[in-house]
Parts: sequence; C-alpha cells; structure tokens
Amino acid sequence: MQEEAIDGGEQAASAEATPVVDALRASMESQAEMAYRRDRLLAWLALTAGAGIILAIPFALRSGAEFFLPVTIALVIAVAMVPLLEWLERRGLPSPLAALLCVLLFLGLTNAAIASVIVPATEWFARLPSRIRLIRENLSPLIDIYSSFERFVDETMGSLLRSSSGRGRSVTIEQPNSLFDYVATSAPHALVQMLFATLVVYFFLSSWTRMRRRTITNRGSFSSAMTTARVIQEMVDRTSAYLATITAVNIGMGILVSLMLWFAGMPSPIMWGGLVAILNYVPYFGPILATGLLAVGGLMTFSDLGYALVPASLFIAVHLVEANVLTPMLVGRRLTINPLLILVALSFWSWVWGTAGALLAVPLLIILKTVLDAAGRPDIAGFLFAEGTFTNAHEDENEALPPELRK
Repeated sequence: MQEEAIDGGEQAASAEATPVVDALRASMESQAEMAYRRDRLLAWLALTAGAGIILAIPFALRSGAEFFLPVTIALVIAVAMVPLLEWLERRGLPSPLAALLCVLLFLGLTNAAIASVIVPATEWFARLPSRIRLIRENLSPLIDIYSSFERFVDETMGSLLRSSSGRGRSVTIEQPNSLFDYVATSAPHALVQMLFATLVVYFFLSSWTRMRRRTITNRGSFSSAMTTARVIQEMVDRTSAYLATITAVNIGMGILVSLMLWFAGMPSPIMWGGLVAILNYVPYFGPILATGLLAVGGLMTFSDLGYALVPASLFIAVHLVEANVLTPMLVGRRLTINPLLILVALSFWSWVWGTAGALLAVPLLIILKTVLDAAGRPDIAGFLFAEGTFTNAHEDENEALPPELRK
C-alpha cells in the first residue's frame, strides 16, 4: 500500500510538472525562433551593406583618382623604402634626415630612368611617320595574304555606299593636338601631383618609427600589440622584398637586353632596355607589350623581315628564362600569389587608374593579402550557409536544448 501511494504521488507530480516543462520548452523555442530571425535580418543587412560598399569603392577611387592615385603611389613607395629608412636610422641618422636621403635617392633613380627612356623614345616617335614605308615593305608578305580579303571588303562597302542616298554629309575632323601641346597643358597638373606624392613619401618616412610605436603601444593587451607589430612588419617585409627583388630582376634583364640589342645593331639599346625593365613590372601584359614594341622598332630599323624580328625574339628568350627560372627562384614560395588573383587585380586596378593602376596592382595585392592573412579571410560560403545564419538554424538550436526539452 505504501509503494502504491508513492507511485501515485510521483505520477501526480509528473502530471503537474508536464505543463510547466511544455511551457518552458515552448518559451525557449520561441526565444530561439526570435534569435534566429534577428540573426538572419542582421546577416542580410550586413551582407547588403558590405556588397554596397564593395560596389561603391571602385567608382569612388576612379572618380577621385586625382587624390587617391598619388596618395596610393606614395604610400606603396614609402612602404617599400622602410627597410632602407630603418637601416639608416640604425646607423645613427635622425628620422627626418634618413627620410630625406631616401626620397633623394628615389628621385635620382627615377629621373635617370625617365631620362634614359623618354628622351630617345620621343625621337623614335618622331621617326615613325617616315618609317611607315619600310614597315609596309617588311610586312608585305603578310599584307599580300590579306589583300584579297581587303579588296572584297572595299568592293562590298563601295556597293553599299553607291546604293545608299547620294546626299552626303559634311564632317569636320578636328586635328589632334601635338605631343608637345599635350605635355605642355598637362605638365603643371602632373608636377603638382608629383610634388604632393613626394611630400607624402617624405612625411610618411620621417614619422614612420613614431607612428609604428604609437600604433603598437596603444593596443589594449600585450597579445594585441604583438599581433599588430607582426602584421606591420610582415606587410613591410613582403612589399619591400617583392619590389626590391622585381626591381633587381628587371634592371638585370634591362641591362642584358640592352647589351644583346647593341650587338644586334639596334639603335638606342639603353632606351629599349629601360622600356623593357619598366614594362616588366606589369605581369603578363607588360612583356607582351614590350615584345610588340620591339617588333615595331625592328621593322622600323632593318629592311629584312627575319632580322627585323631578332630584337623581339631576343627579348622573348630572355623573358622566358627570367619568368620561369630566375624570378621563382629569387621570390620563392613565400611571395607566390595565385595567377588568377593577379589577373583580377590587374584588370581591376587598370580599369580604376589605367597604366599606373596596373603598375600598383601586385604591390596592393600583396598588402591586402598580408592584412587578410592576419585578420582572417572572409568566408562568404560559411557566412551564407553555415552556423545557422540562413539554413539549418532550427536543427542546431534544437540540438543545443536540454535532452528533456528536445522535440
């Protein structure tokens, strides 16, 4: 009898507790549902805002190129020159003097490179109209191949024009301005931008040590300070190492190409070597453009088609060795970048800033990759489909409930 009384009491207590448990489970499920809807709304808002910002940034950079382009060029140059600055500071030079020496060294090398390329290039451009006939004679075998097609197109267009209305229209073609006029009108603007970029480089370098110390010491914890210092150092090391290595490789390749062109009898070999070295900063497209320019230069210089293609062939041979053996050996795996990312970066920055953007594409990609490696790369697929953000939220939350409250 006593046991029956105890069982009856447990059943009564269980019956009384069942509505409480059901109410508690319903309340927790309601709260989980509300949390799921809130997280989904916040995720959609964050995704929409992020997509809007990403889509707006390129147009902002493009429309504000007069400000963003010189600043970006100056910052990339300054970051690349930080190791030289630190080396001078370790020798006892104050930061302003060390920064001034870095800027003067960069300006001297830049002006020497520009003078060795631009001045002879203007002479080649001036000679181009008088050498058109020689180029046509060299390309006459190729021109003959397409002559029949050209005649067919001319006859077709002539028949179409004869069948159209006889009333003609007067079209006024404005002659383009000369190169001298273009340079004269754009020179003041370019000089202002160059002066602005030079000042940015100088002030960035002169205050680099102080800015880095302040950035590290203002962190809230020791681990945060160490992480910040590591990211800054890796960004400087990778960017400067890449630019220093590529610059050394390009200079060596330019010297070798100049010597080979000099032996081949090509006029202005130093100009061609400098042009090849500059264009080689642009991956993939730069060597293609250099090959085309050397082919045109050879056709302008030599009367034999086979010998006219020798300068371009020599550069192709040198570039194949440089791109497949020398550069991978010097740069190493630490600075290896996905070729697809390089192509996307080239396309993006060329669209934003033209030729200057193409030159900045790889350094900017290295800086961005370094920051993302330290901060964590965004996982778009996980953001959209994982961890209960948009799908499988109820199953995850149901598993998180206590066993007695699960469905």
